[in-house]
Amino acid sequence: MALRRALHFVFKVGDRAKTATFYRDVLGMKILRHEEFEEGCKATCNGPYDGKWSKTMVGFGPEDDHFVAELTYNYGVGEYQLGNDFLGLTLQSSEAVSNAKRLGWPLTEVGEALYLTQAPGGYPFYLLDKEQPPGDPVQKVCLGVSDLQKSTRYWTALLGMKVMEKNEEKKTVLMGFADTQCKLELHDVGGTVDHGTAFGRIAFSCPREQLPDLEALMKKENQKILTPLVSLDTPGKATVEVVILADPDGHEICFVGDEAFRQLSMVDPKGNDLLDKAMAADKSDEWFAKHNRQKAAA
Repeated sequence: MALRRALHFVFKVGDRAKTATFYRDVLGMKILRHEEFEEGCKATCNGPYDGKWSKTMVGFGPEDDHFVAELTYNYGVGEYQLGNDFLGLTLQSSEAVSNAKRLGWPLTEVGEALYLTQAPGGYPFYLLDKEQPPGDPVQKVCLGVSDLQKSTRYWTALLGMKVMEKNEEKKTVLMGFADTQCKLELHDVGGTVDHGTAFGRIAFSCPREQLPDLEALMKKENQKILTPLVSLDTPGKATVEVVILADPDGHEICFVGDEAFRQLSMVDPKGNDLLDKAMAADKSDEWFAKHNRQKAAA
């Protein structure tokens, strides 16, 4: 399973401008690409919405060797309700800590050289106040689970991850496909996992030829398949094939064919400008204010 890669986590965002400030100016990430869509995604990448939406990929470097964030913005939806499913993304960057302090972005010290902050919308981010590593600063994504043993079996026996660390006291298991990649941490929340309306999705790639076998395995094991193998088009870019799964707690998991995804995910030098132009052209806030109405809260 060494050929499988951790790619990104999908966040639904209600305020694109504030969100862009957080990722660009606080964390110090770059806009890797930005795409606008007139209708909802066949694999519900933007959630259960069928209207106009946008996707912005942000990270510390190219998606080939960095774990990044996919920011999905649904025009007309201003906020989403958080659950206890996404428990945080941890990254190592003293620069991000100093940026947050300089910009007055709220930080709470929660451990030795470890700070908790929030992205707009309330998503928790943990910043390790140490020099940014030469590789990817993003270390792990933490998801809440209701039965640690059951979830560990799913992610290891069925998806092929290897366990790297267990902490009985904290009720966590750290795992991944390779030591050099962003890790997945499962944390037992001691009850039901609530996904709210902000629920995200974690994405991985695998060789294209593994996708039908992965789908067949999930059918055989009576596991949930949210979207059977499907092709997704991005105007002017590579068409990718994906299978969307759900783990025992309903966490959405996307597996995409690696070969086509490497073409789709090439850094677009115009990404930053495309995002800025889209935000400048988005008059939805003004329209709602003028009509004395509020954007929908999902």
